[in-house]
Amino acid sequence: MIGFIAAGIVIGILARLILPGRQRIGILMTILAGVLGSIVGGVIANALGTGGIWELNFIGFVAATGAAVVFVALAEGMQLGPGADRKRIGR
Repeated sequence: MIGFIAAGIVIGILARLILPGRQRIGILMTILAGVLGSIVGGVIANALGTGGIWELNFIGFVAATGAAVVFVALAEGMQLGPGADRKRIGR
């Protein structure tokens, strides 16, 4: 599970680098986007028969990165993150 979270951090950071422009989301939203992307990537790789949900493979990594880009864009579009005029989760 710790490796899954570590992969999520890397994938979340990579997704922010791929997405053009500046994203005003915090590190927690980046990690969350990466972990969610990892789950989606694992499910896609499992559905294609290239590995399990918890395994790291190339197709799962590519799908996870693409999904994380979508999650980062959604978080930015919903204005979740730091800033005076931004919404906060849990408030």
